[in-house]
Amino acid sequence: MNLEQFRQEAHGLVDWMVAYLSTIERRPVRSPATPGSIAAQLPAAAPEGPEPFEAIFRDFERIVMPGMTHWQHPRFFAYFPANSSPPSVLAEMLTATLAAQCMLWQTSPAASEMEGRVLDWLRQMLGLDAGLAGVIQDSASSATLCAVLVARERATGWQANEAGLGACPPLAVYTSDQAHSSVEKAVRIAGLGRSALRLVPSDERFAMRADALAGMIEADLRAGVKPACVVATLGATGTGGIDPLAAIGRLCRAHDIYLHVDAAWAGSALLLPETRWMIDGIEQADSFVTNPHKWLRTNFDCSVHYVRRPDELVRTLSVMPAYLTGPGTGQAVDYRDWGIPLGRRFRALKLWFVIRSYGISGLQAMLRDHIAWTRELAAWIEATPGFELVSPPVLGLLSFRCRPSGLDAEGLDALNRRLVERINDDGRIYLTQNIVRGRFALRFSIGQATTERRHVEEGWAVVRELAEQVVRTRNV
Repeated sequence: MNLEQFRQEAHGLVDWMVAYLSTIERRPVRSPATPGSIAAQLPAAAPEGPEPFEAIFRDFERIVMPGMTHWQHPRFFAYFPANSSPPSVLAEMLTATLAAQCMLWQTSPAASEMEGRVLDWLRQMLGLDAGLAGVIQDSASSATLCAVLVARERATGWQANEAGLGACPPLAVYTSDQAHSSVEKAVRIAGLGRSALRLVPSDERFAMRADALAGMIEADLRAGVKPACVVATLGATGTGGIDPLAAIGRLCRAHDIYLHVDAAWAGSALLLPETRWMIDGIEQADSFVTNPHKWLRTNFDCSVHYVRRPDELVRTLSVMPAYLTGPGTGQAVDYRDWGIPLGRRFRALKLWFVIRSYGISGLQAMLRDHIAWTRELAAWIEATPGFELVSPPVLGLLSFRCRPSGLDAEGLDALNRRLVERINDDGRIYLTQNIVRGRFALRFSIGQATTERRHVEEGWAVVRELAEQVVRTRNV
């Protein structure tokens, strides 16, 4: 493909993108594909010679599109969203065209310096203190892994990287029983072992109990286990629990424990002054992560990781061969030392485009709408006979279930399993299942950038309609 052909095809693709986004509501939210159905349509070997672009794109529409779940659908209420927006997509097009590998300052000075400046913009927008410096990771899982690795090194006197964990005392990592599975994965990857993870009980609001954390720390100290890290959660994935940072932070400071804050989803809401109570005590945190790709109109992947002591992160992760030194070394920030992979994309560009295109006020308006609609949905659920809230509305998240009379706990779980399957097979909306205090529930997350109030109303109407069918079928 020469550049003139590229120009023609690119214009056609932009037209296709606009048509796709403007008609996305007509598609089923979740792909109806069955396991293996896409692979069965793909040849077992690559073509010997070149094929025309028209044929390739025809197969994209015929094979790929039926196998896609539409994350930008306004009735996508599952998981947490992977946000997007036209300015972000345009920035991604430029990033792909430049195709820069931004591992060092010298390999793309603009990428490095923009990342530092844009993340300081965002730090101020979120109300975080000036002692935090930022880096863009691919996901919150990577940021949490980096935090656990730094905590491991600090707790072992920087000996784990040198001598291995066999030469170090046993360590413990603490997190809420509502925390994301990425914490356990980080503990495993860091070589600490699953037995090093302590799940701290949560209270009636699904927040980590600081008193229980204190007791577990004391028990480990008596047993000769060194407390290394606490991962606090702002906005637990299942229930939206908000851990009390101030109380947790005081315990961490008293015992010299590394404190990482996972605000992957809920951190975006800190743009709103009325939600900043969530970070009371943030000055005691060693690191903090939030994902603009979840709730700030920015394409995946863009996870912002703030650290209080960048030198500790660099000390933990840096390996310095001669071929990675040169102009700027020691004078400018080389972000390859701030994360797991050496290679880095120019992720800051799309965040820069988004912030400038919507402004703080535009992003705040979207967040406030989503939060208001979630509260409204909670009121509808509570007012509808045969339904109940299982976890209260927190920002843009709640859990509920259908609860007709005459069923025991196991019967209710089975009915709600059938209901979520029926809803997602129907295709008009997409929800995910949840387990809350041992009870099966349906989880409803409002945060897709193009969602309007009418989409929430339509979603709730679909739930009621299909719940009536499931209950009626049970009674037949």
